[in-house]
Amino acid sequence: MGMNNPLAVKQTVQTKSKFHFLKREIIRNKYVYLMLVPVLLFYLIFCYGPMYGILLSFQSGYSPAKGIMGGNWIGFENFTMFFESYNFWRLMGNTLILSVLSLVIGFPAPIILALLLNEVRNRYFKNAVQTVSYLPHFISVVVVVGMLKTFSSLDGGLFNIVRGFFGFEPIMFFTDKDMFRPLYILSNVWQGAGWASILFLAALAGINSQLYEAAKMDGANRWRQLLHITLPGIMPTIVVLLILRMGSIMNADFQKILLMQTAATYETSDVISTFVYRQGMLLGDQAYSTAIGLFNSIINFALLLGANYISRKANETSLW
Repeated sequence: MGMNNPLAVKQTVQTKSKFHFLKREIIRNKYVYLMLVPVLLFYLIFCYGPMYGILLSFQSGYSPAKGIMGGNWIGFENFTMFFESYNFWRLMGNTLILSVLSLVIGFPAPIILALLLNEVRNRYFKNAVQTVSYLPHFISVVVVVGMLKTFSSLDGGLFNIVRGFFGFEPIMFFTDKDMFRPLYILSNVWQGAGWASILFLAALAGINSQLYEAAKMDGANRWRQLLHITLPGIMPTIVVLLILRMGSIMNADFQKILLMQTAATYETSDVISTFVYRQGMLLGDQAYSTAIGLFNSIINFALLLGANYISRKANETSLW
């Protein structure tokens, strides 16, 4: 009966057609697809394979000798312990403050830099600025933190020299809890804005130049061209990168924070990732630290889904 149904026959034909098309496509571009194999293996081995370890979140008494399945199953007790601990709100607050401030200050910086560079007509000056702005990206985080410590030293540090020029007393930046966030955020902007602007410059290059010519004929100045042509032209790129950024908003830069952190700045610098490091690596409580890391990942995933949903409903631009 099913084969006599015209709809079933049509669906069968379409399925076979898609299968043959896919087969031909793979054979025709086999070398291109072979290039994907190392990438897939990387993600399978280093990203999806370790997810087996999240089972530790529901155990206690983990021992490497017993393996991941050898602990005592305690359900959600590790999560409950973290939610009820005195560290919970401090860690959540510091993580959100650092991440939100980095998003509010750091995300628009490469967009503004790309827009400014796009208005520069002198090619040599533009190339020079681009080169100088890209260079900090290639400096190691360890070196950047070392530079910050040198610039902020009491004896001849650049930051304290500037403060003295304006009549302020020198301070110890790395032991001042109120200075940790400005140092962390502004150094991130300095290091990453130039490199991140490449994507926006590429998006700007894809805007049709005839739109600007038509706008000039209509009497639009540079500001109106920016508002009505440039920004709408790069808006899909901005939205996609913002959605991706929202998916990692709970992941502050662990390495940099750990290098900048001192006992005097714990109140403002201690975030979830540094706490997980201390619990898992220094104190040896891998099960508890895994539970905290899993909670952090779930929050990031929820934010990613929420940002993507809102973006799709608001402007029809989304990741999926």
